[in-house]
Amino acid sequence: MQFLSIQTSLLAQKVETGIDVLQKTNFATLKGKKIGIITNPTGVNKNLVSTIDLLHASKDVEVKVLFSPEHGIRGDHAAGEKVATYTDKKTGIQVYSLYGKQQKPNSKMLHDLDAIVYDIQDIGVRSYTYISSMGLLMEACAENNVEFIVLDRPNPFGGNKIEGCLVEPKQISFVSQFPIPYVYGLTCGELAKYLNEEGLLKDGKKCKLKVVAMEGWKRNMTFQESGLPWVPTSPHIPNAMSAIYYASSGILGELYTISIGVGYTQPFELFAAEWIDADKLSTNLNNLKLAGVLFRPVHYKAYYSVGKDNMLHGVQLHFTDIQQAPISLIQFYVMQECHQLYPNKNPFEMCESSRLSMFDKVCGSKEIRRRFSENFLVSDIKELWDAPKTSFLKKSEKYYLYQ
Repeated sequence: MQFLSIQTSLLAQKVETGIDVLQKTNFATLKGKKIGIITNPTGVNKNLVSTIDLLHASKDVEVKVLFSPEHGIRGDHAAGEKVATYTDKKTGIQVYSLYGKQQKPNSKMLHDLDAIVYDIQDIGVRSYTYISSMGLLMEACAENNVEFIVLDRPNPFGGNKIEGCLVEPKQISFVSQFPIPYVYGLTCGELAKYLNEEGLLKDGKKCKLKVVAMEGWKRNMTFQESGLPWVPTSPHIPNAMSAIYYASSGILGELYTISIGVGYTQPFELFAAEWIDADKLSTNLNNLKLAGVLFRPVHYKAYYSVGKDNMLHGVQLHFTDIQQAPISLIQFYVMQECHQLYPNKNPFEMCESSRLSMFDKVCGSKEIRRRFSENFLVSDIKELWDAPKTSFLKKSEKYYLYQ
């Protein structure tokens, strides 16, 4: 029965990712090349076979080295865990970690390579570190005359959702590596083209870039509509909707003052604390009549992280229209309504001072926190938060690979 279920799912797929398209050509683009691969468990073909294993088994391709983003190439490292150089047990190939002290490969790591292949499922949110690794690898390729090849994958939001301010120069970091909106509405292949052609790599250099485009993907497709199986991109993104929830709560989550469901069974879907009245908060939030989202009162005990072992009270998000919902501003609306109910519970004063810096980096701007914390009103930041949408859309649409 399980085999039949898998087969039915595969037949329902409408989209072929970059690795599927490449495989149909018997990896012609890579024939005779010495390559490195940056990937993780999400880098699989339509039959869930690893891109590493597919290319390693090909007699026409020589895989010389592997590069690991956060969580490791096989997904066997925890979030935030710093990993040194090691050997992949399955293939015997050396793995260089690009999460930790060494975030960008040096010339020694790229020596004798013709190309780097990138195959990672992204979640469409700037603070998720895979695109930072992609951009820094592109810079290294530009500096060492190595081709960079992106095997494209869907953006879980589709290709039309753009939200959030651009990153200020002083807030550039591994969680906001490039001046793009928080939710940027591009596939990783389109984003690579944007970074390359807009001169956003170090010193404005360009790498030799090739994108192996998907077949069958449209900009208005959610991930579920693609028919593709979702492989968790990290432990707290177990399904495609988790990527959407991440954008709605991940910034607030950096303060570690209100639980966002991480440490419980619904990561990023919840907002809760011991001191919140769930019914009052859900009523206040629903009275805002925000487009595309409803709030339901919830009560739970966190197994770990914020509020561990305590009964927490708050709300669960329920999206009715992802495209209409102000997804990334939801966490600010939650803080706004919590402040109305509990003016003495200031999340910026309740957290450790180091968390404020991380909040700003993920926002991409100190100005967001400064303006918002004056009155705890979303209206004070909305114009600044939404400002880049039109100009970014105009600049980025020339790099669209899909309509």
